[in-house]
Order: sequence, then C-alpha cells, then structure tokens
Amino acid sequence: MLTNIKGIIFDYGGTIDTNSRHWAKVLWSLYQKYNIPIDEDSFREAYIFGERSLARYPYVSPNDDFYQVLIYKTKLQVEYLASQNRLPMDETLLWQYAKQVAESSYQYVLDVLKITRPVVEELSRRYKLVLVSNFYGNIQTILNDFELNTFFSSVVESSIVGVRKPDPAIYHLGVNAMGFSANEVVVVGDSFSKDIVSAKKVGCKAIWLKGEGWGKEEVDESLPDAIITSLVQLLKFV
Repeated sequence: MLTNIKGIIFDYGGTIDTNSRHWAKVLWSLYQKYNIPIDEDSFREAYIFGERSLARYPYVSPNDDFYQVLIYKTKLQVEYLASQNRLPMDETLLWQYAKQVAESSYQYVLDVLKITRPVVEELSRRYKLVLVSNFYGNIQTILNDFELNTFFSSVVESSIVGVRKPDPAIYHLGVNAMGFSANEVVVVGDSFSKDIVSAKKVGCKAIWLKGEGWGKEEVDESLPDAIITSLVQLLKFV
C-alpha cells in the first residue's frame, strides 16, 4: 500500500479503456478475426499512418464519440493499405472491413469498462482524480459517452494544452490541476516511457499497468512504485 497519497492521475487510452492492452494489439486481433488479408507488418504501417494522420489533421471534432473515432482510424488504415496495393481498391469492401473492426472495437471497450469503471468510481470516492491523456480534442465527449465524466475533477488533454506525452510537462499540468505536491500524487498508466518515466521525472509516484504492449520498449521494472496487470489490482496499492 502506497502512503501519503492524496490524488491519482489516470492515463486513458490503454489504461481505462483496454485495461493494459495496446490499441494496436486490439485492432490487429480484429483484423485477424475478420480475415482481412494482410500481414502484421503491413498492419503496423497502416496503424502508424492512421495515428499520425489523426494527430496531424482535424478529422476528429470535439463532439465525436469513440465509435466515430474508431471509424476514422479504421478507414484511414484500410484506405492506406489499398493505396499500397495490399488490399483491393474496392470501396464497398474497404468500408465493410472498417465498420466491422470499428464496431467490434467499440464493443470491446464496453466490455472492458465493466471491469475498469467500478475501479475508477471507487477511487473517486476516496481521492481526487485527474485524467492526463494524449487525445484528439474530444476526450470529454468520450468520458460522457462511457459514463466516466463525473469521476475526474480535471482533464488535461494533449491536443488542448499543446503538449504530448512523453513530455513530462503534461504531467506537471496534471499535478497543478490536482493542487497537491507531486510526491502526494500517483500516476497510473500502461506506457512505461510515456507514463511511468514521465511521471517519475516530475516527482510523482507511479504504478505501471503492465500488459500487452506493442514493440520492444526498454523498461526498468525498478522504476515504478508498483506493477499491476489489471486495473482491479490498483485497489491493493491505494
């Protein structure tokens, strides 16, 4: 049990919505489920293309819910794959692929939230909670859609504040929003480099939600104050 904790900063994507599973892994598993005929390396290219496009161009509006975000993501991915001659240039088929993956991804989040939402709700009764997320300018709509909005006193969203993880400055903003000293705040996130390393740089405690990552990230398991593999385990430490 960590002591002297007054507030908790949560990451969102990969933490609350997937309970430690990287979104690339979620999406790739659904490409396989629907027999979309590409290999994993091609998918990785398409995933990176889609994420960079969403970060660079204003596809997402503040009122878009998560299903709409998923549609943007999956359409960008399959259209990229078609442009690289890895999928047929067939608009009907591409839309079918995009819609199948988006709908299943949305349902996946609803299922995960049956596990993670009660944890966040319980902790909101005992601690001040702040959300710090790299997102597209619509995180408040996402929180409303998934009935998470009442649990957080403040939200620090990268596209709004103009700084993104792994820049520790975004966690400085989270600590400032919390109103406590950094050493009285614990950060909970799934990304070792973006969440744990950054949190420790600003003086926060950190709990790493270690799960199904993506890529070969160098980690030092002595750095976090605790390691968990499901958000439910967080209740043992705070």
